Amino acid sequence: MPALTDTYVGHLQRQFGERLLPLGDGRQAIREAGQGQAIVLLHGIGSGAASWLQVAQGLHQRARVIAWDAPGYGHSAPLPMASPRATDYAARLVSLLDALEVERCVLVGHSLGALTASAFAKHHPARVSQLVLLSPARGYGARPDQGRAVRDKRLHDLATLGIERLAEMRSANLVSANASDQALAWVRWNMARLNPPGYRQAIELLCGDDLLHYCGLQVPCQVHCGSADSITTADDCRALAQAFAAPFQLIHGAGHACAIEQPETVTGRLARALDTSFTGSVQ
Repeated sequence: MPALTDTYVGHLQRQFGERLLPLGDGRQAIREAGQGQAIVLLHGIGSGAASWLQVAQGLHQRARVIAWDAPGYGHSAPLPMASPRATDYAARLVSLLDALEVERCVLVGHSLGALTASAFAKHHPARVSQLVLLSPARGYGARPDQGRAVRDKRLHDLATLGIERLAEMRSANLVSANASDQALAWVRWNMARLNPPGYRQAIELLCGDDLLHYCGLQVPCQVHCGSADSITTADDCRALAQAFAAPFQLIHGAGHACAIEQPETVTGRLARALDTSFTGSVQ
């Protein structure tokens, strides 16, 4: 659907523009829209900042919406270590928020982004008013045999198929069987723009760390998952919510890429998180 993706790319340029910030360990790319209370959006392993376009369109009139391209993604410099952990990504996030003069935010992590978001909230609780985890990936750090198998397969697929072929093959797994052609095309467009070095580092994070390392938070947390998510299933996400002592809600009919497949629902839930963060009570 080239006409559709061209339209989305045009919206990106006009409504959710990219800028680069020089940080101590390299440049960092973000997309930003709106003003006011900050909400910071962290994407998953097969995506990028642009995947949050529709959420930004829905929230920019009530908040300052910031989405990063994770280290090694888009125009962001990779991290200096070969096998980073969530705390390494969180350290980059500290530098980014300092550069943006964001003292406190609603922090949202989707899939693998939940690891970075949780590590940041664990170590910098005063800077997070609400933590929202969307289809969180646990990681394989506590299951080393399974982690090695996943790592080997992902690296093999990257080496033999390349990014564009991976996007063609894997994008349908990230949405439900009833997803629109538009949603599938946008998932594929975002995945096709991965950079191999950043993707390799993210594989190391996925296979070497564990979300449960970052339980026991001092900030309010909530967990959401698509009812049709086949990547991080509803049962798995519910168990993670219990480990975090966090409320859990399904996004009915959505697959893993819930913010693309059901942007109105996700936007509404993030708007409520912003309201709760601002007032201190559920709206």
